[in-house]
Amino acid sequence: MMHNYLLCYDIFNEKRLYKIRKISYPFALGGQKSALEMPLSRKEAKVLLTTLSPHSAPEDKINLIEIEEHPLYIGKSIDVIFEEGMIIL
Repeated sequence: MMHNYLLCYDIFNEKRLYKIRKISYPFALGGQKSALEMPLSRKEAKVLLTTLSPHSAPEDKINLIEIEEHPLYIGKSIDVIFEEGMIIL
């Protein structure tokens, strides 16, 4: 069964950061540089963390957070309409 996860990392060395990105990005649906959304089974999540672990140092932070079935989105983007010099939200 697939679950949605959020992988967040803060890596303090460029070489380690490159390795973490290279391992993580193939699993990602999207996200931003150090925060990636990933659909994974629990087994895949454990394999991912096991694979990332040797490439991190004690000062690095790697968090894999399981997202609830119905997550609450705060700050969802909206369409902006420009009309006669005014912005209508």
